[in-house]
Amino acid sequence: MIARITFAETRAELTKQTRLPAYVIPTLAFPLAFYAFFGLAMGASRGVGATTVATYLLATYGAFGVVGCALFGFGVSVAVERGQGWLLVKRASPMPPIAYVLAKMFTAMAFAATVVVLLCVLGAAFGGVRLAPVTWTELVLALVLGAIPFCALGLAIGSVAGPNSAPALVNLVYLPMSFASGLWIPIEMLPPAVAHVAPFLPTYHLGQLALGTLGAGHGSALTHVAVLAAWAVAGVAAAAYGLRGDEGRTYG
Repeated sequence: MIARITFAETRAELTKQTRLPAYVIPTLAFPLAFYAFFGLAMGASRGVGATTVATYLLATYGAFGVVGCALFGFGVSVAVERGQGWLLVKRASPMPPIAYVLAKMFTAMAFAATVVVLLCVLGAAFGGVRLAPVTWTELVLALVLGAIPFCALGLAIGSVAGPNSAPALVNLVYLPMSFASGLWIPIEMLPPAVAHVAPFLPTYHLGQLALGTLGAGHGSALTHVAVLAAWAVAGVAAAAYGLRGDEGRTYG
């Protein structure tokens, strides 16, 4: 029963999101445009550690794109639906609450997979990125599954932010974290003060997890997964707290 409801809700959520240019265009176009400019046009074959710029930034801009899909897919969407009263309707319906969350998570992961695959095609076609089939698979899986903790963080933001403030709040979290984690430029090129902050950010650990599949990451994969899992738990806890205090609240 839950699986059938989740499937129907996921299909509806995918249909809704694909019809929203304000979501589709930024989440798909921005990572591709940034990667094309910084990863390809600015010297794809230059070396970064044991790999090339095009290969290194494929992993980090992949992480950047995945985080955007998750944060905007949850943070803005949930906040808007709360403001419209749609979340109250969902709660009053027989639909299990977990189906609502899973549908949004699967939708965000579908968009994340689309971003990652398009980046891989771009890197292979124009950046000379050449990886073994198993490495391609590991990179895509690490990035797409890495969307899950950011879905939890997006849910937390969407559960406490109003529909008008949610986009600004998501950007306030998303963009500085991405820069400080070395997703735009390699972490080695960041100022030391910023580089010391990076390990405390979840975006850093997703980026390093993706780089680890290419043999270019720092730290162990187990550590990165554990930190991301901790952030996911914190996000779910914050979302639960925010939704409990949301009863009877309306937005103008």
